Amino acid sequence: MRYTKLLIITVFAIVSATSCVSPKKIFYLQDMNDTTQIELENRFEAVISPYDELDIWVSSSDRELSEPFNVMSGGYGGSGSGYSGGSGGRRGYLVDVNGNIEFPVLGQIHVAGMTRLQLQNYIKNVLVAGNYLKEPFVNVRFNNFKIFFLSPEKGGSISISNERCTFLEALALHGGLDQYTRRDKIGVLRNVDGKMVIHYMDPRSSEIFNDPFFLLQQNDFIITESIRSKYYMNEIGYWMSWFGIITSVASVVTMIAVLFK
Repeated sequence: MRYTKLLIITVFAIVSATSCVSPKKIFYLQDMNDTTQIELENRFEAVISPYDELDIWVSSSDRELSEPFNVMSGGYGGSGSGYSGGSGGRRGYLVDVNGNIEFPVLGQIHVAGMTRLQLQNYIKNVLVAGNYLKEPFVNVRFNNFKIFFLSPEKGGSISISNERCTFLEALALHGGLDQYTRRDKIGVLRNVDGKMVIHYMDPRSSEIFNDPFFLLQQNDFIITESIRSKYYMNEIGYWMSWFGIITSVASVVTMIAVLFK
């Protein structure tokens, strides 16, 4: 019995040692103080890519002339319009694999590589040049600006309404990182020119503000992994539970043997 207690104390000491995480391994932006100033890039704009879903609305002083350029439920836009139903009844233009959409009246428009504002200006200029509308107002929005998370403990996604999201904002919106997440190996997975590229960032250093991946793009994946000690603790906990069961069964068997001796 004395050896059993000694073994339990030893295992408990090992678990306690592996569960201690130094603050230097988890605190954010450790090299910043109250005098630190870092200039941020504020002119970031998301670029339209294949499989994006866009909401495009055209209006003018003459409502009747504007209506043909807006795909409405039960109105314009057949099966070849490129206009698709989204989740929750949301509707938008789905950019095809070649980066095109089929727009009412104007036909096919190549939108891949444009920003939201560039597409707005392009449609507006075409409407004016073709004498469709005199003073059109065009509004383009992303319907699918999401950031996805892959982690051992907590996956999921967040939707960004203002089409601008930084690496730190995404972590905060997702609920932050627990103490067992490796800060030195947080990957941002992104489609760059048709190739999937992963780039690692460390939120403990202010250097991330100068990182080209700090400003996220639509459909980026943030991938995290846990430190090894957490896996060790889980493994130890698993075997400790079995050890407890075996010890309890052995105690019951010993008690029965003593009673019927």
